[in-house]
Amino acid sequence: MDEPSSVVVTGGNRGVGRVVAAEAVRRGHRVTIVARRPDAGAAAAREIGADLVVGDLSSVRTVRDLAGALAAADPGPGVLVHNAALWPHRREVNEDGFEQAFFTNHLAPFLLNRLLEERLRRVVQVSAALYTTGRVDPERTPEGRDFHPVRTYANTKLANLLMVPLFAERWKDAGVTIDAVHPGVLRTELTTRGGPLGVLMRVVRPALKPVARAAPPVVDLVDSGGTGRYFQVAREKPLKPRARDGALARRLWDDAETVLATV
Repeated sequence: MDEPSSVVVTGGNRGVGRVVAAEAVRRGHRVTIVARRPDAGAAAAREIGADLVVGDLSSVRTVRDLAGALAAADPGPGVLVHNAALWPHRREVNEDGFEQAFFTNHLAPFLLNRLLEERLRRVVQVSAALYTTGRVDPERTPEGRDFHPVRTYANTKLANLLMVPLFAERWKDAGVTIDAVHPGVLRTELTTRGGPLGVLMRVVRPALKPVARAAPPVVDLVDSGGTGRYFQVAREKPLKPRARDGALARRLWDDAETVLATV
């Protein structure tokens, strides 16, 4: 993309989203951050030089409202960077009956893609290399009946990646492109946890990369024209076989379309 784009970054008020938004502004893009808290979002937007849309990704209702707000914004969302994610330490179910991380990390990006697809030119999905340890059971994972404080995050990231080739195929004649990127193992708030895992994360945290290192590989893809690809930092990598399971991908797509029908 040679011309500056209108870029929307979910979860853009802190962590990876904030540095991605700031880097996109630095490169001359018009940036809108999505944040759940108006005060924190407004402060971040002001400091970054971005616009703000208040919204969250916790339920069908709130995603519908967010999609409407983004569609009404001027300019609209030419590029959508899906950054917001949860790494839960206990099972929580949202108002629609979905395990919260499954909804926020997987279903919410799917719904936004579909609701906004006529306005989009580009989608960048911030992913995680932990997808390689994920296992998605369509009968259990959406409701969190297989919940685990580590594996659930990996499961949601795998579900999300399974959608990338299907979106690339769906959009190939519409001029919309989509790629995913794991920006590195970073020192973010996702690594701040309680319990035994929290103890481990506090030990390894000093060795993790600063969150600012996430910005270039993500924003490089904002300016890219490829589609259906997965990157680890700056290097394109083939997806592991479990993320190329066509039958599972189609089942998850069809299930997500069922949710879309309620929006």
